[in-house]
Amino acid sequence: MKLEGKVALVTGSGRGIGREIALKLASEGANVVVNDLDAAPAEETVAEIKAMGRKAIACAGSVTEKGFAERFVNTAIEQLGGLDIIVNNAGYTWDNVIHKMTDEQWHAIMDVHVTAPFQILRAASEYLRVQTKKEAMEGREVFRKVVNISSIAGTGGNAGQANYSAGKAAIIGLTKAMSKEWGRYKVNVNCVAFGLIKTRLTEAAAGGDASIDVEGRKIKVGVNPDLLKTMEATVPIGRAGTPAEAAGSVYLFCIPESNYVSGQVLVCGGGFSM
Repeated sequence: MKLEGKVALVTGSGRGIGREIALKLASEGANVVVNDLDAAPAEETVAEIKAMGRKAIACAGSVTEKGFAERFVNTAIEQLGGLDIIVNNAGYTWDNVIHKMTDEQWHAIMDVHVTAPFQILRAASEYLRVQTKKEAMEGREVFRKVVNISSIAGTGGNAGQANYSAGKAAIIGLTKAMSKEWGRYKVNVNCVAFGLIKTRLTEAAAGGDASIDVEGRKIKVGVNPDLLKTMEATVPIGRAGTPAEAAGSVYLFCIPESNYVSGQVLVCGGGFSM
């Protein structure tokens, strides 16, 4: 139980990779605030965590909505008694070539992948500052963790994803800046860049009509089966990763063994990188 008694915030943790991150942290002793756009999947993850004997509470809603960051952070502090781990995982893709991309597409993706994490970290800053000062006066050194989620689209770009690539590159910049700014608070700030991971966003979609609903927007998802096979063939391990494997890479940055690691980007891509 390497995370015994820790309190974690995980955005987008009702489904997919986020769900697996929340469950992994809970399996190692953490209590978790679970977030999802929709209440039902968030509550399902909460129930699974409680079945492990850990504490969990749902904080449903869009990470981009006004006031969400403060509500999210305060849920951890007021209802679970603290804040030790922040995982900025929530996100989606809304692809198009640049001459067809609208301002709405651009801003929606930048908001969820960059602005929301920034607002959550800003909302947590006062608590971290006060706690660190108190712990220092007591002669204690307590490390806390931030893990931001990027993508190989952010490290190398991807055609048809100008918005997503820009957002995922920006979160790397935010990670590196915060690792320097929060080092004095004993907060390790790192980033995981995912490669091809099996989720509802990347599953084979032969008909081309698979979609998700994001705040009233119908967003097409899925990958052409033939293209998916080609993509998997470029991965040295020979397949896409699973959400549980993706969660494992995030977990590495949350445990005490990574207390002297900060400002780093770990590519979780089965050996593939751009």
